[in-house]
Amino acid sequence: MSRPRRSENKGLPARWRHYHGAYYYQVPPGMENRWEGKKQFKLGSTLPEAYRAWAARLQAADTKLRTIDDLLDRYSLEVVPAKAPRTQAANSEAIRRLKAVFGGVPVIDFKPIHAYQYRDKRGKLAPTSANRELEVLSHAFTKAIEWGARETHPMIEGKFRKIPTPPRMRYVEDDEIVKALSLKPRRKRGSVLAVQAYMRVKLLTGLRRGDLLRLRIGDLQADGIHVQPHKTAQTTGKRLIIEWTQALQDAVDEAKSARPVHIAPWLFCNADGECYVKDNGTANGWDSMWQRFMDRVIKETGLEQRFTEHDLRAKCASDADTLAHAQQLLAHASSATTNRIYRRKPERVKPLR
Repeated sequence: MSRPRRSENKGLPARWRHYHGAYYYQVPPGMENRWEGKKQFKLGSTLPEAYRAWAARLQAADTKLRTIDDLLDRYSLEVVPAKAPRTQAANSEAIRRLKAVFGGVPVIDFKPIHAYQYRDKRGKLAPTSANRELEVLSHAFTKAIEWGARETHPMIEGKFRKIPTPPRMRYVEDDEIVKALSLKPRRKRGSVLAVQAYMRVKLLTGLRRGDLLRLRIGDLQADGIHVQPHKTAQTTGKRLIIEWTQALQDAVDEAKSARPVHIAPWLFCNADGECYVKDNGTANGWDSMWQRFMDRVIKETGLEQRFTEHDLRAKCASDADTLAHAQQLLAHASSATTNRIYRRKPERVKPLR
């Protein structure tokens, strides 16, 4: 009888283990020659690195997909590493949870009722997480059809519906923006001045946090701000040129003068002249600065309710004259997304008479 896996190894592929800050593969007896003669082969220090190393060794494309475990293992190897770092981490956690429930279920035996049962049970505790985990499972079944493990998609065939989650409807009023921009800075550069300049640029452009923080001085060209939206860089590859207005030029000039390091290549940079966005997609330094900024705004200006920097993107979309303009600014493929999530102003309706 096999020993139960340690908690830190649950959700990992068979014979994997995590210890001393790295991922290792326990080589089956007699197969050491395929793994450089080692019984414990180090795959990598991070999960994406480990998956890439394992895929290269095992030629995952030839793997037989008998169980959900097999399907999710291959999905982890071939699909997850191509995603953004933060998405990889979220997918890996989702896969860990899915494998704990469905791991031994044969791929061909999975039915829509199984997805509904997972949704109803998991959704009672964490509806948003349940939806995201089932999105991963649904995409895995799409790949299963591509890989020849199934002929039909159980969740599409069963017209599966996720847990409805209402979008955030916080609309930031103009007077709230005025209060935030009235906060007195304590330094001549960075911190408050940088956040206020960021707010002004974001309210005019609607750029995502990552795209705005990744802007380089070289992106500020004669015809406008040249932007490659990071979210769609590997899919549509569509680029934006946000044309100059006097208000936008003034906001960008303010951002330039607020930089703590004037020779840095970034429009927004930290005290070391580095980009706030790290290789893994996080921007913890910026997030902390935003929180400190909002703490002071609440305490010193009379603002009653916090707003997030993402609420500023929604305000930009809400204040646009038309839905089409809002969709353009936010670089959405579908106007439905813009309208449902980002257009937060109440609609004005004229009476019949």
